[in-house]
Amino acid sequence: MSNYTSVTLKGNPVTLVGKPLKTGEPAPPFKAVAQDLSTVEYRMFRDRVYILSAVPSLDTPVCDKETRTFNQEATRLSSDIEVVTISMDLPFAQKRWCGAAGIDKVTVISDHRDAEFGQRYGVLIQELRLLSRAVFVVDKLGVIRYIEVVPEIAQEPDYSSILEAAQSLL
Repeated sequence: MSNYTSVTLKGNPVTLVGKPLKTGEPAPPFKAVAQDLSTVEYRMFRDRVYILSAVPSLDTPVCDKETRTFNQEATRLSSDIEVVTISMDLPFAQKRWCGAAGIDKVTVISDHRDAEFGQRYGVLIQELRLLSRAVFVVDKLGVIRYIEVVPEIAQEPDYSSILEAAQSLL
């Protein structure tokens, strides 16, 4: 797991906006936009384990690969684990990309309207108004149990550690 203090994009430092979270803290509530433009509220994470995967843009090679990997892994996960990918992409673009990529096991939502997720989870890149690559695993009681803020945004997260963390919470 990495920290929030030294995140780079292709070697260049970026500034993350918001308060860095810690494991053991309650997952902050947030609103986002679904692909049908409805508001999605994550107020209380209950009854399921959530893998919240923040990516800069689905239409880039690493984000594409990460979301496809989580979609494939989700077929092997318990129905008590929900994988949610969050980006600043417009819902129209997300819907088009998900259709073309065959994404059907991961919920994909947009933070473009208010950047509420990015700010509350401390992963909004100030210079670009995109989300940094990060993954949060939230238990059935709404407590953050795993955080990985990928130090170099152009790299993938540690899938095996994330999946182990999620499965250990069942």
